[in-house]
Amino acid sequence: MRAVVQRVSEASVTVDEKVFGQIGQGLLVLLGIADSDEAADLEYLLRKIPALRIFEDEAGKMNLSVDDVAGSLLVVSQFTLIADNAKGNRPSFIRAARPEKAIPIYEDFIAKLRATGLKVECGIFGAHMKVRLLNDGPVTILLDSREKE
Repeated sequence: MRAVVQRVSEASVTVDEKVFGQIGQGLLVLLGIADSDEAADLEYLLRKIPALRIFEDEAGKMNLSVDDVAGSLLVVSQFTLIADNAKGNRPSFIRAARPEKAIPIYEDFIAKLRATGLKVECGIFGAHMKVRLLNDGPVTILLDSREKE
């Protein structure tokens, strides 16, 4: 499982010209689910993302989490994060989880984040979405559950 986590001042996702999810200060999480992902991969990201200390404290150091700054999360599914670019110039998405596996994991991820008390908005799985963001910093972190601690 891979996630691109961006610290944002604001972010939104639009589907068919309608804003579906929108946040102010917080984290935009682009989530890619691989066919080989298991519960441990999900749990790793659920522990790691809310705890990331990438917001600045009063001294200007990245020392605060999204919860510490009363921020929100916008979670958007993005199977292209699982692309295999090893051969040629056309990415292969064969390792991305099929919707029947990925949708329950995506929904579980969102539900478990919400259960922590964080405000979580989301996109629509599989829809053609337009994501707008104002990256703050810019701060962008790549997390891969296969490279966990």
